[in-house]
Amino acid sequence: MHNMAPTPAAFKCLGALTGRVRVPGDKSISHRSLMLSALAVGESTVEGLLEGEDVLATAAAMRAMGADIDRGEDGRWTIHGVGVGGLLQPASALDMGNSGTSTRLLMGLVASHPITVTFIGDASLSKRPMNRVIEPLSQMGAEFTSSPGGRLPLMLRGISPAVPIDYRLPVASAQVKSAVLLAGLNTPGITRVIEPVPTRDHSERMLRGFSAELSVEQDADGARIISIRGEAELKPQHIIVPGDPSSAAFPVVAALLVPGSDVTVENVGLNPTRAGLFEVLRLMGGDIELVDRREVGGEPVADLRVRGSTLKGIEVSPDIVPSMVDEFPILFVAAALAEGRTVTRGLEELRVKESDRIAVMAEGLRAIGARVEETEDGLIIDGTGGEKLAGGATIAAHLDHRIAMSFAVAGLVSRDPVTIDDMAPVATSFPIFADLMRALGAEIA
Repeated sequence: MHNMAPTPAAFKCLGALTGRVRVPGDKSISHRSLMLSALAVGESTVEGLLEGEDVLATAAAMRAMGADIDRGEDGRWTIHGVGVGGLLQPASALDMGNSGTSTRLLMGLVASHPITVTFIGDASLSKRPMNRVIEPLSQMGAEFTSSPGGRLPLMLRGISPAVPIDYRLPVASAQVKSAVLLAGLNTPGITRVIEPVPTRDHSERMLRGFSAELSVEQDADGARIISIRGEAELKPQHIIVPGDPSSAAFPVVAALLVPGSDVTVENVGLNPTRAGLFEVLRLMGGDIELVDRREVGGEPVADLRVRGSTLKGIEVSPDIVPSMVDEFPILFVAAALAEGRTVTRGLEELRVKESDRIAVMAEGLRAIGARVEETEDGLIIDGTGGEKLAGGATIAAHLDHRIAMSFAVAGLVSRDPVTIDDMAPVATSFPIFADLMRALGAEIA
């Protein structure tokens, strides 16, 4: 995708943003809904699936291993599963494209089935080491032949019955946790994962939703002990995938910052391991009302009604970083228009995302007139108190979708339009972004 000519765009605001919109489905939940539906006996349906390249790679892989998966005209997906233990040997290698989530979770599923599967991926995915998943799955009895450094292409020889293990996560990783739990589905006895630092818990919630026997306890040190009973029988489900909170962040912040706005973002997932941004915006004085709170597939969901607000700068506690690590670029834009100073710390991980998000945001915000000081592990921002930024610059987004969307929102609160050098990468997470912002009243040239 990134070898195409760049598609620049200039964003500016014509006045208050208004309307009701829906953001694309949550990626983490989309992957898991396809995998678990494919292991349930009977027909499951999924609505609101994120139809990006990564999730389609998961659909293709489950199809290759025997599940019947169809997308209806109305965008509703129907899955006839093979049952736990029923995965078939695929006829050829499974191509994971660029999806690390698909690869690591599917390795877990395959590990406790008596089949041999080869995983391949694109150049970027083939650089990413899989050792942290290979390690626990090997303890369960699966055998691996990987490229040097535990990389793809990789061949996995699954085993049945596999051996249940108690595995303490050496590094906080929802993907490793999920891989072990998914392997435990077809393993006799009880498989346990001990998680010293909590990570997103979509797998636990959805496994329970599909009727797996799963329990979560805390040990004396506060670590979570997640136990799953194997040889599970999963019951088919009807799943409505909640809107991705990381995507909802952009229209929400735009509505807070543009005076007089009144925007409702429908069906947003509010899993506490993911929704830290909305909490921080509320602490800053943002008017975000949760309408029609409900639970869908074990996940908390609500419609967010957001009105133009005067934000106040705050010190953001490092404790909340894990639940909003992807949302700091757009928070920095909100801070640039708040009254007073916003201080963020503990963001070292942002330097190794799709780009160095601390440096890139600092540079871009300065270029459009914000007052920003960069520290080792965060930014200190002195806001304008609601005055528009100068704008007028062209921002290099460094092929990073979240940087591109953050500066698009900044353009809506700048005197002169803000131009993003390339909006193409936005298609990875939020293909309808430009149309959605236009529908609310933004102008994009």
